[in-house]
Amino acid sequence: MISSVKHTPFSASTDFLPKKRFLTPTLKFSPLPIIQNSIFNNKFSSEKPLHISSTQNLTFSPKEQQKELKTQCNAYEADRSRPLDINIEVLDEQARFEAAQRLKIGIYFATWWALNVVFNIYNKKVLNAFPYPWLTSTLSLACGSLMMLVSWATRIAEAPKTDLEFWKSLFPVAVAHTIGHVAATVSMSKVAVSFTHIIKSGEPAFSVLVSRFLFGETLPMPVYMSLLPIIGGCALAAVTELNFNMIGFMGAMISNLAFVFRNIFSKKGMKGKSVGGMNYYACLSMMSLLILTPFAIAVEGPQMWAAGWQKAIAQIGPNFVW
Repeated sequence: MISSVKHTPFSASTDFLPKKRFLTPTLKFSPLPIIQNSIFNNKFSSEKPLHISSTQNLTFSPKEQQKELKTQCNAYEADRSRPLDINIEVLDEQARFEAAQRLKIGIYFATWWALNVVFNIYNKKVLNAFPYPWLTSTLSLACGSLMMLVSWATRIAEAPKTDLEFWKSLFPVAVAHTIGHVAATVSMSKVAVSFTHIIKSGEPAFSVLVSRFLFGETLPMPVYMSLLPIIGGCALAAVTELNFNMIGFMGAMISNLAFVFRNIFSKKGMKGKSVGGMNYYACLSMMSLLILTPFAIAVEGPQMWAAGWQKAIAQIGPNFVW
């Protein structure tokens, strides 16, 4: 049942009583006329209220309902054109820069690994013909130092600006570098290159263990778990090595430990120093050469070197020099 509500007009009086402050409107129910589906010409007023009689003409078919009843929802900021705070071009340039940096570091790693393999193979060839690892290590450092001096003199590389404090900070790093370099060369003179290379691959395990027990640095558990395959592989290689030699094994282990301390001393002692990586390693090689030379002379000596040189030339010929 659909009905309408109509109230009668009334006039306000100034002498009304407080308890009759408002007059109650009279409610009258009557049938509602039909509203046509057209434009409303009637004006709304208190005497002509809105009448709704039937919903018969207000119903829509499904097609008309889909056609007529379309609702459009817009966001508050939809009609406002405002530039975004994020600069897309800057982000793209930064992403390209980061990708180039990752590629550059990857190339450095691959180049270092490849040259390290070549170095070990040729070192082994020299040691097979000339079994004097102390002199071989000294000559390696001397060649590297000579190349960097020529590069500085010809301005291929810019010479570093150093002071006395720099060389003092570099000295413990150079001592550890010298021990590790000689120990690795001694190891390769006694065992196969592959065996030395496998044992030296355990250097990350030494780094983590030294940092944990000597310096109290705690790393996440996955880091320790990742060392198990490395330690297991080194142990398996040592057990199954046919030409196992204790001097060769201990030389590789000492080299790992020395290079770990070299890295630790390098990070702690070189903070705030404005020397690039290549120049830093050149200075390290030069100081190591100064440290190693008197020990090489004391351990092996010129007489042994002369005899070994004559023997190598007699067996291989002048190609030994190359």
